Amino acid sequence: MSLVLGRKRLKNLEKILQWIDLPPIFIVYFSVIIYYTIFRFSYLILVYLVVSLLALIWHNGIRACLKLSLILLIFTGICMVIMKQETTDFARETKVAEVSPILDTIQVDGDQVSFRGKSGKQIYQIYYKVTTEQEQQYFMTISQPVVLSVSGQLEQASQKRNFNGFDYQTYLKTQNIYRVLTIDHIISIKPRQSWHLTILRRKAILFCEQNFPRPMSSYMTGLLFGHLGKDFDEMGSIYTSLGIMHLFALSGMQVSFFVDFLRKGLFRLGFRRDIVNLFQIPFSVFYAGMTGFSISVIRSLIQKVLANFGIKHLDNFSLTLFLLFLFMPKFLLTTGGTLSLLFAFVISMFGERFEKLPKYRKILAESLTLSLSVLPLLMLYFHNFQPFSIFLTFVFSFLFDVLFLPGLSLIFLLAMATGIMLTQINIIFQWLEGLIKLVDSWYHYPLILGKPTTFVFLAMLVVIGFLIDQWRNQKVRYSLFLILLSLFFVTKNPPIPSITMVDIGQGDSIFLQDQFNRRNILIDTGGRVQFGARKKWQERTSSAMADKTLIPYLKSLGVSEIDTLVVTHTDEDHMGDLLAVVNQIKVKNILTSEGSLNHTKFIKLLKKTGANIMVAHAGQRLKIFDRYLEVLYPLTPGDGKNNDSIVLYGELYGKNFLFTGDLEEPGERALLAHYPSLTVDVLKVGHHGSKTSSSEPFIKAINPSIALISCGLDNRYGHPNTETLTTFRAYGIQTFRTDESGAIKFEKNSKSWHISTVK
Repeated sequence: MSLVLGRKRLKNLEKILQWIDLPPIFIVYFSVIIYYTIFRFSYLILVYLVVSLLALIWHNGIRACLKLSLILLIFTGICMVIMKQETTDFARETKVAEVSPILDTIQVDGDQVSFRGKSGKQIYQIYYKVTTEQEQQYFMTISQPVVLSVSGQLEQASQKRNFNGFDYQTYLKTQNIYRVLTIDHIISIKPRQSWHLTILRRKAILFCEQNFPRPMSSYMTGLLFGHLGKDFDEMGSIYTSLGIMHLFALSGMQVSFFVDFLRKGLFRLGFRRDIVNLFQIPFSVFYAGMTGFSISVIRSLIQKVLANFGIKHLDNFSLTLFLLFLFMPKFLLTTGGTLSLLFAFVISMFGERFEKLPKYRKILAESLTLSLSVLPLLMLYFHNFQPFSIFLTFVFSFLFDVLFLPGLSLIFLLAMATGIMLTQINIIFQWLEGLIKLVDSWYHYPLILGKPTTFVFLAMLVVIGFLIDQWRNQKVRYSLFLILLSLFFVTKNPPIPSITMVDIGQGDSIFLQDQFNRRNILIDTGGRVQFGARKKWQERTSSAMADKTLIPYLKSLGVSEIDTLVVTHTDEDHMGDLLAVVNQIKVKNILTSEGSLNHTKFIKLLKKTGANIMVAHAGQRLKIFDRYLEVLYPLTPGDGKNNDSIVLYGELYGKNFLFTGDLEEPGERALLAHYPSLTVDVLKVGHHGSKTSSSEPFIKAINPSIALISCGLDNRYGHPNTETLTTFRAYGIQTFRTDESGAIKFEKNSKSWHISTVK
């Protein structure tokens, strides 16, 4: 009966499309543009929409455009309602006394527990610091629904704090989460009667983790259920560096395997095709739930079901997108959703062209087409591309699809049914990880391409589309290639010189980039200061602050190599993330003070970088922009601490910049004694605005007009100090702070510097 109703609905849809007299892909095309115009407004996207509509009128006439506009008007209305509801939910002030954890989102990292939980109709992102090892074990093994009575603090998630940086608040909005709850105390835990696929998924994940050794358990939970725990972080970063992390993103590979297995089994049991097609729908819902309702899995499942109704290629893709929009209206705002849909579109659009090719040529052609098509998106989201990933994807897709996925599925089912655990297979995954690490040592650094502007990104998509479509036309192909290369060049090599104080939290990191990326200088890397010793069970997976702040920003500027990295002194908040930076971006030279080389731990760190080590001395010059930065201090060998900080000075495009590290009052006096006529326009304030730096005599003598303070939001030190700010106000100095403004950027604008901040 439902099959008949489904066919009737499809016939009604066909009638609507015949009335419009346009292919479904046209509706999808304009709907997507309108979608991004509303949710990610940009004047360029709006212009792109207008130009597209004019092109439609030119080719199909005003009548077809008016018919299409009626549907798009309805679609626009739906988008506006969704956006208004989001604004209302975000503005709503709520209190949370009880919360029910969504079990398959629980992550335990040392003494830090994070999960998503429901309270009423709202979902919250929740963090809790456990106080005992027993409490930690409870959250690691919980598999039954409970209600937590809690006391804690509700707040909005952090917004973007760096140019081209990650916006946690915007990301949570795409998940319909509008507040972060930090639990101070759990008052009580009560069991709750409930059943949901997330509970079954949680039990399956725990079964794998508790009965199979690592790394085998990680591959099992990753490939079967789309879950990778904290213990996979190190290997995950290596897979990401090699550009093959997407193999763990559940998608068509897993869907094809399980759905085809189901259909073949039912056919062999004698079921009719229409019954099999019908049974595939509830199975798809079940499998989607067991994978955490991954957008790529849902997309692939819908396409499989529609294919059973005879809907193929672009029509299949178009209807899939509309169905996804009905059930998950914000899916296109996520990275996974956008990439998944682009992959599906390219396959639907160009897949028929490869059907007549020999098998291996077909695979190669599809791989190259997909890689080229998604390259602009990879640049937009990740700013890099690993060319070797095309070959690695081909090899490891075979291993994962043909060996690991069916093998791990059988091992899991055998263990569930009989209790027999084939743990000896773990040695294969140990060998695999050894091989992956070896390959990573050969091809560790990906090709960093930068982040395209909206205009360049749209231009890339258009050019690549024409390039694939006109591939057989040699003259057109070469012309489009040249245009595409010029777009890549502009993205990789920004034409405007800039100086950026990166917001890395409580610490320092300043990046100077010359025009067209000709040369650059990084002053300090930032780093996390550890307080107090932790017990073994409390230790969290170590992650550098630079991984989420400094490194993505450098990559977005197309920086694949740093000419000179200046380590002003040996405090962790200035050089703690040195290895993290070197691990992802090559560094030619590291400049440090002679006194810093008295620290054995620091020397070992420098040796690990593999960079050329230079010792700073007064008068030394580092070429940058139209002139250079000159080392003014230290004047004599010191101890590598605050008053041994390297101080850099430069007259850059008409403005005098002074970068002081953590220099304190004694160092300031020594600096003035040696350079009594020192004049400064822009001062990088010493020691994060502490009262031990920026003494009044020093400020009065150098007379800056702008002061830059790098300090963490709500830092425990109370930086910047009130006395320091009072001094700046007394001398009429304009002050910029990263805790208030986020990253601070100077860009060369004609004959002057233009200052902009993230906030």
